[in-house]
Amino acid sequence: MSSSPVIVTCTACYMFSISISVGEQGFTCDKCKELIRLTEKISDLETRIQALCESSENVTALDTALDATSLVNTHCLVPAEPAQQGWVTMRKHSRGSKNHSSVPIRTSNRFSPLSDAPTEDPVESALVIGDSITRNVKIETPATIVTCLPGARAPDIKANLKVLAKANRKFSKIIIHVGTNDVRLRQSEITKINIKEVCKLASTMSKVVYFSGPLPAKRSDEIVSRLSSLNGWLSKWCLQNNIGFIDNWKSFWGRPDLLKMDGIHPSWAGAALLSSNLAHSLRAKP
Repeated sequence: MSSSPVIVTCTACYMFSISISVGEQGFTCDKCKELIRLTEKISDLETRIQALCESSENVTALDTALDATSLVNTHCLVPAEPAQQGWVTMRKHSRGSKNHSSVPIRTSNRFSPLSDAPTEDPVESALVIGDSITRNVKIETPATIVTCLPGARAPDIKANLKVLAKANRKFSKIIIHVGTNDVRLRQSEITKINIKEVCKLASTMSKVVYFSGPLPAKRSDEIVSRLSSLNGWLSKWCLQNNIGFIDNWKSFWGRPDLLKMDGIHPSWAGAALLSSNLAHSLRAKP
């Protein structure tokens, strides 16, 4: 005996539809399923791009070292310029001229957000680092660096902090936003260990460390449940270990207008609210 059609609501876009059967996790329309699939694919591509960019940085550093060695061996008469972080000095040779002069050309890698970070006074500077949730975060607090790493998980945040640690960078405060991509792995205990390691490294670079809690994604019930569980654990763990915690869950809960159509990333209004939450913690006295 076949089931009769019923009117159901999509758990992602909240639009009504007609369906014969509804699974335990609720009904998701075909358009939202395709959007979810494409969003996850984009996230994976962003992670691969980030890995390629890091490989490109290593190649660029090697080329710079080889070029510097070549300049010394050939006794180049071009006056040396003060070393500037994020810039590579190249030599331009003019064709058809025997007595050509070397002209330094400044180039930069626009895919390297960390290498372009300014060297502010450690007493005044602060760092906000996170995944694509922080893409449109704007902080008016002076000397604040916002580093967005699309598709990043906790180990990716740790890897980028290591780059800064090797450069002996220190910050007055560090805010870390991570977790949205980690819950997709369905390995909560491993995620907790990775977050603890990120915090341990950040604590060597700043006396004040905050964790920015996840946003209540408007996706499947499983994703929402995992993010809620991570938010609850993170808030308690931060309190027990004297780590600051920014509870974004309460601010965003029940406000679908604060998220984009993908149900994960904050809208312009959501980005403004997230920026306000982060700025409030940056202004707070330790």
